[in-house]
Amino acid sequence: MEKETRLKLSRREFLKTTGTGLASVGLASLVNIPADVGAAEVKPPTITPEKGVTLRVLRWSGFVKSDEEVWNANTKKWEELTGNKVLVEYLSWEDVRPKAAMAASVGAGPDFVLGWHDDPHLYPGKLIDISDIAEYLGKKYGGWYDVSRVYGYSAPLKRWLGVPFGSPAGLNNYRVSWVKEAGYEKPPEKLEEFLKLCKKLKANKHPAGFTFGRAVGDGNNVCYWLLFAFGGKTVEKDNKTIAINRKETWDALEFAREFYEVQTEGVIAWLDPHNNKAFLAGEISMTQNGISIYYAAKGKDEWKAIADDMDHAQMPIGPVGRPGQTSLITQGFIFKHTRFPNAARHYLLFMMEREQYAPWIDAMRGYVTQSLKDYAKLEVWTRDPKHTPFRDVIGRTIPHSYAGTPGPQAAAALAEYVVVDMFQDAVSGRKTPKDAAKTAEDRLVRIYRG
Repeated sequence: MEKETRLKLSRREFLKTTGTGLASVGLASLVNIPADVGAAEVKPPTITPEKGVTLRVLRWSGFVKSDEEVWNANTKKWEELTGNKVLVEYLSWEDVRPKAAMAASVGAGPDFVLGWHDDPHLYPGKLIDISDIAEYLGKKYGGWYDVSRVYGYSAPLKRWLGVPFGSPAGLNNYRVSWVKEAGYEKPPEKLEEFLKLCKKLKANKHPAGFTFGRAVGDGNNVCYWLLFAFGGKTVEKDNKTIAINRKETWDALEFAREFYEVQTEGVIAWLDPHNNKAFLAGEISMTQNGISIYYAAKGKDEWKAIADDMDHAQMPIGPVGRPGQTSLITQGFIFKHTRFPNAARHYLLFMMEREQYAPWIDAMRGYVTQSLKDYAKLEVWTRDPKHTPFRDVIGRTIPHSYAGTPGPQAAAALAEYVVVDMFQDAVSGRKTPKDAAKTAEDRLVRIYRG
């Protein structure tokens, strides 16, 4: 596969390649929901949706077809329940944020958005208070994971801005036989030993492929994971003191240079679909990704051998001595400009209730992991042992704003790929680790103090 072809690969082209959908999962799985999920008796907020309205929904387009298929089926259920209509617009991951930001700026556009990370913290004054919905869901379904609350709740405003739907979480996807050929039963849990495995894999002509490009999911996840593994951070708890130009970051960048050298070619320019395609083409032995690669491999006879020979593992722990990685957090939020606030709030709550949420997660085989603790009981996490590691990712996740809290500045730093660009500068040799960290520091100073 030529480099140019890789860089032009779109998400839609990937789906055409995989050809997976509900048929590959089986409709029977959509009703197999454990009875103990959502057992708490909690009175829901009273929401009476407006009648005869058309709700406009903007959301990202997934890498597994059953995501959209079940979302659309749940939307149809809501339409039948309320007598209203919903127009769902699916956009690429990279395009949701700017379109939502434009809607916030002009006060017109979609009513409900399923966006990313701390998007709601970019324009908190433009969003409806959904605290009653979030608190109800937390009480009913076992509580929010810490990182879910961090992203959804605004500490300065003391209210919920968004409802986290979950995380298309990234783990180490690896070829079992090639890892064993390199002398390991499974990928090591410690970073230094993990690097040794990567070197052996490359020597065996089965290199790893961890994304260092400006990819919303994989690029951010890889770079923040490496930063946090060495104890690095962008800002202190005060959300003012920029903390990136320090020894911990320099050490992370030095390690990343060596790590980058044992990757396959081109990872510095990869976007989110590229590592999926490379893995399924047999070109790489490991990559950080969601469950979409396994999902695709199981859906096609020609990739069955890959599905049988792959597994998932948590990302290794670095010198800091504790798990530390980011994961994509997807949130639902509602604009104040909506003419139908009750319908939008009702739709949001409806989609998070067990009867809709559980089939959605189940059909995706856990592509989006749970944001509420009781949903960790879903059978999808244990039906196939290769799913189980994804269940536990969100409990290991640190917000990208660490050690600060989500807000407009942290959101801007993420949107501008400050950390990803810093790693690119270092691993490409364009700058020394210290110079790369200094450039990142200057950018963060502008963002946080400008």
